[in-house]
Amino acid sequence: MKKILTTFSLVLFTCLQSTLLLGDCKKVTIADMNWNSASLIARIDQFILTYGFNCRAELVPGDTMATATSMTERSRPHIAPELWVNSMKAAIDKGVSDGRLTIAGNPFAKGGDEGFWVPVYLVKKYPNIATISGIKKHAHIFKHPEDPDKAAFMGCPSGWSCQITTENLFRALKLKSVGFDLIDPGSSASLAGSLA
Repeated sequence: MKKILTTFSLVLFTCLQSTLLLGDCKKVTIADMNWNSASLIARIDQFILTYGFNCRAELVPGDTMATATSMTERSRPHIAPELWVNSMKAAIDKGVSDGRLTIAGNPFAKGGDEGFWVPVYLVKKYPNIATISGIKKHAHIFKHPEDPDKAAFMGCPSGWSCQITTENLFRALKLKSVGFDLIDPGSSASLAGSLA
């Protein structure tokens, strides 16, 4: 409940900050990102701006790369309720320093990390897979859903910035050479299904 209230407070602050920056709140565009948490927050922002500030709040389709690029170059959409900026940090920082962007909050400052994740139950069973070198030595543990001769390494959906970083790290770490196949989940729903 504490996390929900903190998130709601940050969303409300984001909305208020955005409204103050816009001045006359006639039309506000909000990025409806292609993952569940950001899409939920976008709808909360839309509700608050519509019914709390009488704005015409419009959801526009978005994903990390396209939305961040559009915001830094055109200042549109007005709001990106959740944006993972590690792969575009320099561009975002420039947008802020040039006055085209304002960061209203950082709700994921603690705990919102990107990385390669291995289930705890596997690390308990095979402690040395807590490192990349251990994972490479035990590729056989990571069963591929379609090819028993390969190991599965689940990537990120198209449009997510982690797709680019994951593909680059997959190559840099030479994971293919030890039997891994980088799987494109296709969508956030498919990625969630693979985790389940």
